[in-house]
Amino acid sequence: MKLTKLFTDLFESEKAGGLILIFCTIISLLIANSSLQTHYTELWHINLAGLSLAHWINDGLMTIFFLLIGLELEREMYHGELSDLKSASLPAFAALGGMIVPACIFLLLNFGTNTQSGAGIPMATDIAFAVGVISLLGNKIPTALKVFLMALAIIDDLGAIIVIAIFYTSSISFLNLIISLSIFGLLLLLNRLKIYNLIPYIIGGIAMWYFMLHSGVHATITGVLLAFAIPFGNGDERSTSYKLQHFLHKPVAFFILPIFALANTCIVINSNWYQGLAETSSIGIIAGLVIGKPLGICLFVFIATYFKLSSLGNDIKWSHIVGAGLLAGIGFTMSIFITLLAFEKPEQIDLSKIAILVASLIAGIAGFMWLKFVPKRPETLV
Repeated sequence: MKLTKLFTDLFESEKAGGLILIFCTIISLLIANSSLQTHYTELWHINLAGLSLAHWINDGLMTIFFLLIGLELEREMYHGELSDLKSASLPAFAALGGMIVPACIFLLLNFGTNTQSGAGIPMATDIAFAVGVISLLGNKIPTALKVFLMALAIIDDLGAIIVIAIFYTSSISFLNLIISLSIFGLLLLLNRLKIYNLIPYIIGGIAMWYFMLHSGVHATITGVLLAFAIPFGNGDERSTSYKLQHFLHKPVAFFILPIFALANTCIVINSNWYQGLAETSSIGIIAGLVIGKPLGICLFVFIATYFKLSSLGNDIKWSHIVGAGLLAGIGFTMSIFITLLAFEKPEQIDLSKIAILVASLIAGIAGFMWLKFVPKRPETLV
């Protein structure tokens, strides 16, 4: 299966980025539970222009991450794996199942409680970690499965963005929202007028982010909107969209996501930390990611193939789908991000982060072991 240069670059950057994320997470946890605990915790609460450093990272730098996600999604829709219905349908069905079933499992355990707002936490898949794990398997994995997992994760991110926009928006300031969307409309007009210089879009994007930040809608949504305003053209290497996407790969993979990991895994782990895993919210997160993700993905892929809405193709077997489903249970970045929106109490946030780390570790190991050792013989489930 032939891969485009941009997909190869993306896969390589996500692979290395996933390994760096693992390293940063371990370092952050070690420092947070060392003699430097107080200084390290206070570092992320330093006030800069009215916002904490952690706030700038989560609402500011992560907007750039969402910009990259938007650019990737746009390219996949125009020229990539999502450019035609047949290619897009399989990962789309998989992503849908991988969002619905984990959320249902969480709600089954937490509906009617003060933690039910965390239903979006187990819906997300971390692209960098999932690709980082699958890359360790080398040539044992068919290229088609790597593309499937990447497409699934990208659609999954789109779903997470929609969930954030709809369910994790506080009281709305319509004036600021209208101003932000008006700027977005102006940028779309520049696109239609074939203005390819990136500077007006960057300036407009910053202004759009500022008003979105004060609108009540989460500011990171700006990144996705800006991505679709930036000229795509014919999508070749000379296009504005391509150049920006290519430029952002390494800063996002090697700076923004590692900084996010450091700031958000600053978790003080008490001696009785494991008792918190018995809380219904923790059980919902772990069960949602470890069980709900592979169950939902396999179930919806089965439905899609049974009713001839899609097909696995020649290179992907059912054992691959199960393995990809297990790896999709690695939530990390997006799961932690949604945790910060779902809960306000620091204790609940830390408890959820620990559950996410435990679930992601289990999912990563299970997915790796499954794909490495399960025989890849032909299966005929439908």
